[in-house]
Amino acid sequence: MGGDAGPDAVVPAALQALHLYPHLQLILVGNQTILDASLRKYHGVNCPRLEVLHASEIVAMDDKPSLALRNKKDSSMRVAINLVKEGKAQACVSSGNTGALMATAKFVLKTLPGIDRPAIMARFPTIKKNTLVRVLDLGANVDSTAKHLLQFALMGTVVAKTVGHVAKPSVGLLNIGEEEMKGNSLVQETTALLDHCPGIHYIGYVEGDDIFKGAADIVVCDGFVGNVMLKTTEGVLTMLSKYVKDAFMQNWLSKLAALLIMPIVKKIGKSLDPREYNGASLLGLNGIVVKSHGSANQKSFLSAIREAMEEVEHNVPSLLREEITELFHLQADTVIESAPQLA
Repeated sequence: MGGDAGPDAVVPAALQALHLYPHLQLILVGNQTILDASLRKYHGVNCPRLEVLHASEIVAMDDKPSLALRNKKDSSMRVAINLVKEGKAQACVSSGNTGALMATAKFVLKTLPGIDRPAIMARFPTIKKNTLVRVLDLGANVDSTAKHLLQFALMGTVVAKTVGHVAKPSVGLLNIGEEEMKGNSLVQETTALLDHCPGIHYIGYVEGDDIFKGAADIVVCDGFVGNVMLKTTEGVLTMLSKYVKDAFMQNWLSKLAALLIMPIVKKIGKSLDPREYNGASLLGLNGIVVKSHGSANQKSFLSAIREAMEEVEHNVPSLLREEITELFHLQADTVIESAPQLA
C-alpha cells in the first residue's frame, strides 16, 4: 500500500512476476477492498498463486517511524513483515516509508548474531561490461562506527559472492582521497579493521568517481554519505535524460538525428535505467526485506521482487549467519587482536 503509486505499481508487477516465474507465490498485504478492485483492474482475479491478506492500516510516507511502529500494528507493512517472522513468507518487498520499514523490520525480525545494525544495500551499473557495484549503507544509519562499517563489508561480501556470483569480491572504503592520510577518524579506524580482517578482500580507499568505474565490487560508507550519493546519482541521471530529450527536440534536424541514433540511445538508456536496479536489501536481519524505491512503477517493483527472489534462493540470512560465525570464532592462531571486540 506504500509508495507514490501504491497498488497501481505493486499489483501489475506482482501479476507479471507470477507470469514470469511459475514457482513463485505471492501474498498481497493491504486493504482488501482496494486490492480486490486493483486485481479486477489488472485482470488478476482468481490467480491461483496469489493471495490477498487484509490489513486495516497504512503507513503514510510522512509518518514518523516510531509512531508507525507503536500505533499501526495492523499496517500492511507490519503484517507483511510478521509473515516473514512467522515463516509464512520467505521475503517482504515494500516501497513504503523507508524509516518505518527499517524500524519495523528490526523490531520484528531482530538482527543476526554479531550484527549490531542492518544496512541498506543496492546495486549500480559500472563502465565495466556486465559488472555491478554494490554500495552500503545507503541511509539506514547516519552515525555508524568502524565496527558497523566492518560488518557492512562482511555482509556485502557474502551477497556479492552468492547472489552476484563474484568469486572474490573486492571491498573499497569510500573516502575523499586514495592517500593513506586522507579521511576522517571513522574512515581511519575502519581501514585499520578491514586491513586485518580475514574473509574480506579489502583494496583500500575509493573516491566517489571510482564507484561507477567498477574499482571495487563492494563500496562501504556510512548511511549519511551513502544516501547523499544515492540521491545525487538519481538527480544527475534525471538531469542528463532531460538534457538529451531537449537537445533532440530543438529543431527538425535534431529530430531527424534522434530517429537515426535512437536505437543506440535506447540501448544506453536501458543500461542506465534505475528501474533495472531497483530493490535495496535490508541486510543483517533474521529474514529478507527488500526496499523498493518510493517512486517505483511496475517495472521497478518487478526488479525489487526479483531481488527478493534471488536472496531467498541463495538463503542469504543463513549464509550471513555462517560467515559471521566463522569470522568471529576463528581458530586461535588466526584470530586478530580486535576480533573479540567485534563480536
